[in-house]
Amino acid sequence: MSGRIPQSFIDDLIQRVDIVEVIDARVPLKRAGRNYSACCPFHNEKSPSFSVNPEKQFYHCFGCKASGSAITFLMEYDGMSFIEALQTLAPMAGMTLPQPEKLSTTPSSGVTTSIDPYQIMAQASQYFQQQLRHHTQAATAVSYLQQRGLSGEICRRYAIGYAPPGWDNLLKALSYPHHDLEQLGLTIHNTDRNSWYDRFRERIIFPIRDRRGRVIAFGGRVLDDSKPKYLNSPETAIFSKGRELYGLYEARQQQRQLESVMVVEGYMDVVALAQFGIHNAVATLGTAVTDHHLQQLFRVSEHIIFCFDGDEAGRKAAWRGLEYGLKQLQGERQIQFLFLAAGEDPDSFVRQHGVEALQQQLQQATPLAEFLLQQVSDKCDLRQIEGRSRYIARLKPLFAELQRSPFSQLLLERCGSKIQADAAKMAILLERPDLPLPQATHRPSRPYPHTSAGRAPHQAEAHQPMSLVKRAIWLLLHQPQLAHTIGENHNLDQLDLIGAPLLAEIIDFIHHHPDASAASLLEHWRDRSEAPHLQQLLAQPPLLIESGAARELEFNEVVTKLDRQRLKQEHNQLLELFQRQGSLSDSDRERYRQLTQLIR
Repeated sequence: MSGRIPQSFIDDLIQRVDIVEVIDARVPLKRAGRNYSACCPFHNEKSPSFSVNPEKQFYHCFGCKASGSAITFLMEYDGMSFIEALQTLAPMAGMTLPQPEKLSTTPSSGVTTSIDPYQIMAQASQYFQQQLRHHTQAATAVSYLQQRGLSGEICRRYAIGYAPPGWDNLLKALSYPHHDLEQLGLTIHNTDRNSWYDRFRERIIFPIRDRRGRVIAFGGRVLDDSKPKYLNSPETAIFSKGRELYGLYEARQQQRQLESVMVVEGYMDVVALAQFGIHNAVATLGTAVTDHHLQQLFRVSEHIIFCFDGDEAGRKAAWRGLEYGLKQLQGERQIQFLFLAAGEDPDSFVRQHGVEALQQQLQQATPLAEFLLQQVSDKCDLRQIEGRSRYIARLKPLFAELQRSPFSQLLLERCGSKIQADAAKMAILLERPDLPLPQATHRPSRPYPHTSAGRAPHQAEAHQPMSLVKRAIWLLLHQPQLAHTIGENHNLDQLDLIGAPLLAEIIDFIHHHPDASAASLLEHWRDRSEAPHLQQLLAQPPLLIESGAARELEFNEVVTKLDRQRLKQEHNQLLELFQRQGSLSDSDRERYRQLTQLIR
């Protein structure tokens, strides 16, 4: 996550920087008790639900669930890279950041210099655009773009270019060492001849931009039937396929907050739709949609529509989007799926049938829950026990990581209705008894008041019961020093409980970083799948416990209970071993006797 930057530096930086100052410079904040609040900068809202906690150096939105440290905020709001965020914050905290390594070159003078990779990519993009306008063999490319209905204005907006035939045109045009161009995916090294040649040749070029509009990679399309049809830049120090979306920068140039975002399969789909005035399309970059893609998209819109071919590949890609989308659906977020007829894609459909016909199709897109049910019930005879068992088996992995919420409750009920099972029974069948929402025992005499900090949903979340593991993590997030009250040989990772490995890892991290804070814990896990769960836990306020001594007492009680569960688990394992084998070794028999005494 932090590359070559020491974790201790990051921890110190987060402690020193004032997150309120960082965010208030971009989004005006108002004091709300001990915290600060504002309308969330990451989604549209009328009442403030965005809260900044200066004590924990942490922000959280109770609407879209965006949360993190000052580093995360700069990355999400300003579109900075991790290193750029550190470079911005370090002077504010009176610290000096070691310069990250750039592409190093050794000119003929023998003096070592550093080259900005974004500068190289920008010059490469300018070169490709110039070739489209001036190269003697660009007529074929221009004709192809015209046949696809693209105007010069759209080509300029998306900086479309042309890589002419030849092995080293770009290599000669850019006066940079071959090795540096190779590092950025612009050239390929022939090891047999110890020479370099251009990666992109005789292709239409689509620059891929990051959220700040900087060119970080390229995609190239052939002009004939040769393979591969599309060729993408490899992953580099500044480009990761799983984190970037083609067209997202251009879409946000048209409108910062989008009513909806359409995810399509190819560059040409994005550009063709823009030509017809549809500026909210983006495309993945030769990879299936990822969790990070969806996080980015939900930052700019609460409505995502996957628009894919109706063939097997399109449905497979859509299913991947469903798997990641399930974990992120909450509040007013929605995901839909539109499958076009065989042989159609958004580009061909809009050119043949027009914008209005596409809009009608989009309005009839299938909601995520319905698509899920179509897929999991396919070829399952739900009148038969075997068919129902297969249906449950397919649902299990989808529900495994769902957070308890109104959405998960309604989805449980909808899935259960297919086999005449209520939500409680479905939760047991899916091995998620914790998922159903608690039944209300009485109606409150009056609704929660609506305050500027969005306290009603905040309080509702806080009153949901927690498992022992989750409670221990919650306590550590609010008071990391509690980890020092237990030894390093805690063995909590041996517990067969959801979240136990994460709990053990957090304790070990704090042992190795004694000054760890809530914000530094979030920063350490920022790119991990556990990050959203940690952010949500940290956002939950304390119920009654406020003093450090009371929290320490509760933490020790929770750990004691978990340790007792671990001993019972080991005891049961030895008992099962005896029942299978009919005997135990001397050491196992002695251990079984000790455990029997301990758990009495």
